[in-house]
Amino acid sequence: MLASAVLILDDDNRIVYANPAAEHLLESSFKALSHHRFTELFQNGEPLGALFRQASENQFADWRQDLTLERVGRDALHVHCIISALHRPGMAILIELRENVQQLKLDREERLLDQSQANKELIRNLAHEIKNPLGGIRGAAQLLELELPERHLKELREYTQVIVKEADRLQTLVDRLLAPHRRPHIVGDVNIHEVFERVRSLILAEFPNGLTIRRDYDLSIPEFRGDNEQLIQAVLNIAHNAAQALAPRIAAGDAELVFLTRIARQVTLAKVRYRLALDLHIIDNGPGIPTEIQDRIFYPLVSGREGGSGLGLTLAQTFVQQHMGVIECASKPGCTDFRILIPLP
Repeated sequence: MLASAVLILDDDNRIVYANPAAEHLLESSFKALSHHRFTELFQNGEPLGALFRQASENQFADWRQDLTLERVGRDALHVHCIISALHRPGMAILIELRENVQQLKLDREERLLDQSQANKELIRNLAHEIKNPLGGIRGAAQLLELELPERHLKELREYTQVIVKEADRLQTLVDRLLAPHRRPHIVGDVNIHEVFERVRSLILAEFPNGLTIRRDYDLSIPEFRGDNEQLIQAVLNIAHNAAQALAPRIAAGDAELVFLTRIARQVTLAKVRYRLALDLHIIDNGPGIPTEIQDRIFYPLVSGREGGSGLGLTLAQTFVQQHMGVIECASKPGCTDFRILIPLP
């Protein structure tokens, strides 16, 4: 069987041939596909019609481009597409589609690593720039308070205390930004299920009613070397975010979190091939992450929740990357899946 999906269209862009790889890729039999024009299979297929006309008119020998083909009720297809003219009776256009999943995954991981490095530099520089004047502002407010006239002390002290408290709040935020870069990486034996059980007990203590945490563990996963506290914090940040997003379902009593652990084989992370990797999932049945921030959820200070600090996922990604791993996310209404991949020796 050809690895590439191959389809042939007639002059009306109807599918007259589809090889088994095309049936597999499009999740449909040739009999079902033959009832459709190729452009009708996708929500964004109309622009391809113009390309088919250009190919028929010999405006190019063949046309190649990476495309994202959107489908109703199914995941989009990320493919490398080649369009060629055939000029045979009943056969006008030859289309070859090759899935770009692995390349897209590598590109996404590389962007995540580059983004993480940029975030670290930005956070460090910004935190230090903020921290330096904060002490001066707080100290000046305290000195000003000492100079206030006695008869107006009570009403004016309220304003100086606002300055002091806001300076302290900013100091706490800066400390949180700098925390993962200051804290030493303490390596020891880690049992990943003890990590998940610790997080489970913390989440259920905060959300005792209306939330179910279902466990789907592969108990054959061995212990590995890592920083137990960092991994607890990473999983907790993700699970806590999920629990907060589940608020409406918790109120309705049908909120669910799933903790799933598996071993993945032959995994590529940051262009390095690993024989084995931890494959961890935290899945919720909440409303999903808003589409406008899905590509930026690991950026610092980006939050989809009113009042959120936007640091939880940034810190989680930092801690996992210190284990040479990565966090990925797939989200749609009713299912958000955070996947943590950590290589094993």
